[in-house]
Amino acid sequence: MQHGLYILEGDFFMLKLIGVLLVAVGFLFRLNTLLVVTVAGIVTGLVSGLSLHEVITMFGQFFVDNRYMSMAILLTLPIFGVLEKYGLKEQAEVLIKKAKNASSGNVLLIYLFIREISAAVGLNIGGHAQSVRPLVAPMSEGAARAKYGELPPKVKEDIRAHAAAAENTGWFFGEDIFIATGGILLMKGFFDSVGIHVDVWDMALWGIPTAIAALLISAIRFRQLDRRIHKKMTKHKPTSPSKTEAS
Repeated sequence: MQHGLYILEGDFFMLKLIGVLLVAVGFLFRLNTLLVVTVAGIVTGLVSGLSLHEVITMFGQFFVDNRYMSMAILLTLPIFGVLEKYGLKEQAEVLIKKAKNASSGNVLLIYLFIREISAAVGLNIGGHAQSVRPLVAPMSEGAARAKYGELPPKVKEDIRAHAAAAENTGWFFGEDIFIATGGILLMKGFFDSVGIHVDVWDMALWGIPTAIAALLISAIRFRQLDRRIHKKMTKHKPTSPSKTEAS
């Protein structure tokens, strides 16, 4: 009887993880991220025995408790909006065009390296709104445009996607090396709640190999990006009139 009770409790615990499955499926089908996470949270609360009112109340309480975390973004967005209006993106492109042998992949790799190092020491000097959109993406596009001229829309989207990936990768793997970040503290709290003692310094130490691996893998991906851009631009490069006449 007691063994059967343990089985039921285990099945019920696994049912609570349905939110993870919903998030995975939502990301797989590229649905709206905010909507997917919200639905997953509500479903997880309902299968855990909470009422809909209690779940919504918890959403509101967590938002109020953590509202100061969004202040940095809310305060910097207007500043970067004004800078973009007065030519920040254009100046970034002009600057990178002056650099010799610069490529989109090289620009992104340098940014990823800086992002990881800064995150590892607890400095948040990047962000999609603060760095990727006004600086990193335009500089990457400018490096490619300096080599090949005007870029087709698909190439631009490819570069911008890799710029966003550089931001996500650098911040995600870099912050796990710093012991005072939310990711480390969240894992520490989870392990403590289930009776597993793990020191935060050990977590940070084991975050170094994954950060190095992420940097190396990203370097390969950025190299492939440069090759893909070169292949597309040389393939669709129009033939000059002089070559046409000579042929």
